[in-house]
Amino acid sequence: EIHHRVKNNLQTVAALLRLQSRRIGASGDERARAALDEAVRRVGSIAIVHETLSQNLDERVEFDDIADRVIAMVGELSPDGRVTGHRLGKFGVLDAETATPLSMVLTEVLQNALEHAFGPGERGRIEVSATRTQPRRGEPGRLLVTVTDNGRGLPEGFDPRAGGSLGLQIVRTLVEGELGGGFDMVPAPEGGTRVVIDLPVEAAKR
Repeated sequence: EIHHRVKNNLQTVAALLRLQSRRIGASGDERARAALDEAVRRVGSIAIVHETLSQNLDERVEFDDIADRVIAMVGELSPDGRVTGHRLGKFGVLDAETATPLSMVLTEVLQNALEHAFGPGERGRIEVSATRTQPRRGEPGRLLVTVTDNGRGLPEGFDPRAGGSLGLQIVRTLVEGELGGGFDMVPAPEGGTRVVIDLPVEAAKR
């Protein structure tokens, strides 16, 4: 019940932000409108998790469906579907404390790739890959998530630990501070950029 209420409240906030975005768009301030649109997607990614949690009683969710919905939500930004996204592998079952920040992380990373990896009119793809390992000898299991695009690649001298947009700062804070994991951005083997996220996770219970 609480997740249902949270989801409804978040959807209300998102609707208000969309309304404000349309009003600002009419005045011609595109930067302000873009910032509000980003806020809508951030709120939306959390709402997706709480909608899923409202249908479960054990505070755990199958994250693959959430990941696919986040990929679709962010992919709507791409004009005429020029940039496509898809998932490989399985995230598996995650608890709410991991699923909520991870949905935000995925939203920010995908949004960053769309904004910076591809120029106007360029076509491309973004691949989200998830690999899950089980605990061994008292160590937690791991979830390795990579987000790879085939875009223009990282700028010369770019430092993923210090540089980047507000979105990447949010990613670093959530991955390292809240999820206790690691975050890096490296050149992709076939060109473009790969974001690597490595998280400790509990063993799958179902």
